[in-house]
Amino acid sequence: MKTFKVSPVTTVEHISKEDFIKHHYKPQKPVLITGLTKDWPAFEKWKLSYVQEKAGDQIVPLYNNEPAKDKQSVYEPVKKMKLYDYVELLKTEPTDLRIFFYNILKEMPELLQDFEYPDLGLKFFKKLPALFFGGGKSKVFMHYDIDLPDAMHFHFDGNKEVTLFSPEQTQYLYKVPFSIHNIEDIDMDKPDFDKYPALKYAEGIRAEMKHGDALYMPSGYWHSIRYLNGGFSMTLRALPRKPSRFANMLYNVMIMRHIDNITRKYAGQKWLDYKDRWAIKRTERNLKAQNLI
Repeated sequence: MKTFKVSPVTTVEHISKEDFIKHHYKPQKPVLITGLTKDWPAFEKWKLSYVQEKAGDQIVPLYNNEPAKDKQSVYEPVKKMKLYDYVELLKTEPTDLRIFFYNILKEMPELLQDFEYPDLGLKFFKKLPALFFGGGKSKVFMHYDIDLPDAMHFHFDGNKEVTLFSPEQTQYLYKVPFSIHNIEDIDMDKPDFDKYPALKYAEGIRAEMKHGDALYMPSGYWHSIRYLNGGFSMTLRALPRKPSRFANMLYNVMIMRHIDNITRKYAGQKWLDYKDRWAIKRTERNLKAQNLI
């Protein structure tokens, strides 16, 4: 099967604050830390059944693998369900239904007692620890976070695969203008090099995560996620360290997002199709400039 070049992520069991800053935070390089959570209560407690017990009566919005079309909001869930019933689904069968950004402070603040913010030199934004749930068919399409955080991503009770691309790889990924994702027709698991030739020049990094693993994702890194079975993850976010990246974050949140939402509200699918064509033309222009086509 054709695919782009992918290297395994750097993996360590433990890392000092000094080594993390020197080898990963300052140069903005991902790392998977397998032993970071083993002293947390969460390492023993955070299983799907624990979530059922603590918050099973909550009604939660669920999303699937289908991208939003026309004037549909990307934040519009496909259905709602009791959290107990959703978790039972995760435990018993593959599903593509997932929970996006479950706010711990708002929905289950008792979980704050189960973990600690790692002392690795990151200035974590402590008001938005969030959980993400997915099943054996769940995918999160290639994107980067709109607020450009330096993020620590922790996984529990299951296995998942995260594919990362540095910001320097953006030129090969068919980034959609006024968006934080690439063309949604692209299947990063089975890339079509005939239709999207730039993808064959992209170089990714892959992390296979299991219970308790922590993945550092530097600011602006692209990532796609594939759940291998039912599980959930927590993300802790820190503000980007570079002033230029911070300025880009403000633009994304305060200007770009609103331009896109307003234009989509009035133009619908025409706007989405126009952006896709724009992404293809811009990427092809980059390839020609490098004499790659």
